[in-house]
Amino acid sequence: MSIFAGLDVSDKSTHICVVDAEGGVLRRDVVASDPEALASWLNRHCPDLVRVVLETGPLSTFLYHGLVERGIPVECICARHAKGVLAARVNKSDVHDAEGLAQLARTGWFKRVHMKASATHIDRAALRIRAQLITTRVAMGNQLRGLLKLFGLRLGAARTPGKRRERLIALYGQRPDLEPLFAPLVASIEVIEEQLRASNRLLGVST
Repeated sequence: MSIFAGLDVSDKSTHICVVDAEGGVLRRDVVASDPEALASWLNRHCPDLVRVVLETGPLSTFLYHGLVERGIPVECICARHAKGVLAARVNKSDVHDAEGLAQLARTGWFKRVHMKASATHIDRAALRIRAQLITTRVAMGNQLRGLLKLFGLRLGAARTPGKRRERLIALYGQRPDLEPLFAPLVASIEVIEEQLRASNRLLGVST
């Protein structure tokens, strides 16, 4: 018997629906949103599994690659396309969405999404982390400059940590009471810069 399954994924749990080649529902269940748990359930209950379908979403990459590694014939489909199909169903719920996805798996009426290799996602994550560190450093540096101006002090063109430290020492000479006030912000900036240097080394970016 040919069997098809649909996975309606949420953060903690995944609703599963299994149908036969005629579209009849064979089994429903709720399993943890974890590739090991899902693969174990599918291998146990679906010996003649032809295709599993899940939608694109926050966990789709993690689950897709985890299921592929465990030998599950899974396809990731466009969430927007699936939404249009699932919206036509009378009762909208996780249970019925899982059934709708199972029917899409059976009929093949879906738009497959190409899932990039895990290494590509690692590179993308590293770049995003670096971009976030840069954004945070700039924001905190601007905040430091703006707050100093409240006291009539100007940091000037201190572009490097060393130059900034020298300039701050000079400014604190004028207002010693400000050093403990600004210490947490300056220390945070230095930590961000240290982590940015580590990120640059990881990506092979010259600084």
